[in-house]
Amino acid sequence: MKRKVLAVLVAGTMAMSLAACGGSSSSTASTTAAATTAAAAEAAGGEAAEVETAATDWAPSTTVSIVVPAGAGGNTDLSARVFAQYAKEITGNDFIVVNSNGASGSVAANQVLSAAADGHTFLYGHALVNVANIAGITDYNYTAFKLGPTFAKDPAQGLYVNSEKYADLDAFIEAAKAALGQLKACTEVGAYTYYELLAFEKAAGIDLDLIDVGSNSDKITAMLSGQCDLMPGSYINTKDYVEAGQFTCIGVPLEERSELIPDFPTLKEQGIDLVYPDCDFSFYFPADTSDDVITFYENLVQQMLANPDAQEGIANVQMTPYYLSAEDSAKNEEDMYATIKAIADELAN
Repeated sequence: MKRKVLAVLVAGTMAMSLAACGGSSSSTASTTAAATTAAAAEAAGGEAAEVETAATDWAPSTTVSIVVPAGAGGNTDLSARVFAQYAKEITGNDFIVVNSNGASGSVAANQVLSAAADGHTFLYGHALVNVANIAGITDYNYTAFKLGPTFAKDPAQGLYVNSEKYADLDAFIEAAKAALGQLKACTEVGAYTYYELLAFEKAAGIDLDLIDVGSNSDKITAMLSGQCDLMPGSYINTKDYVEAGQFTCIGVPLEERSELIPDFPTLKEQGIDLVYPDCDFSFYFPADTSDDVITFYENLVQQMLANPDAQEGIANVQMTPYYLSAEDSAKNEEDMYATIKAIADELAN
């Protein structure tokens, strides 16, 4: 595999986290998500829609730890807190978010892998162990866990530049071609954004200097200080800077524009043939977790996503309610792993 040598940029605390992405969905998964969206729409009048749940005898008997492989304030952390809030409202049980960032998500992943398989500890995130495995950071991928349901979706991360430096995608590419290997792009070792940037370089015919910055907040700091020229990011983390005129989104690697960010052009519509997986946020349990536990969480997520207040909570963190069953989540992970692995393998040739 092609590996760029990444410089380390000091831009605040250098805690690496996997606060990045998710996978492409299968047709079955898309059908399931569409059904859930329909149920959510039915609830829009203010009443929670009824959902048909499966039978299970299991329920939490103590506090549930939601282990998040990221620091506070990013899309992973904020959406986990929405889940924790409404999970407590529905069940009466305490759900707490445990921020455990480091080593491209593997610190959090290892914490969950070593936890008791009793349903009281699970990993929450997107793309997680898959990207770390592809990067050679871990020797396991999603198959080391038992997949639970998927809860929310964030579009593939857009590419942001300093508005004073670059007006649009064409201006950035022109500058990059005039200074091959000199324009700096923020990323993280073994993270979703690393492979997104490598794919962007190839599709655009440019060469960037990929800088290992760390967390989302560190990326923002590096951009604001002028130390970086390009940053992949989720909208929740960049919204204020876009509205203030400091950042411009020069393109999003989607097939078509997202309803969440309709004013942001896709790379594809601008002639750059790049579509990258969305960020689908799922639950990962220790491998020996029982089916009853998984069924409980499938039921809980379906009930939550039929609640208009919970839908609004997810929308407030610039994400979309998105339900996949545990089975469809596992298929989604398989597809996502194959997609990112193919990008990595192609770039290695």
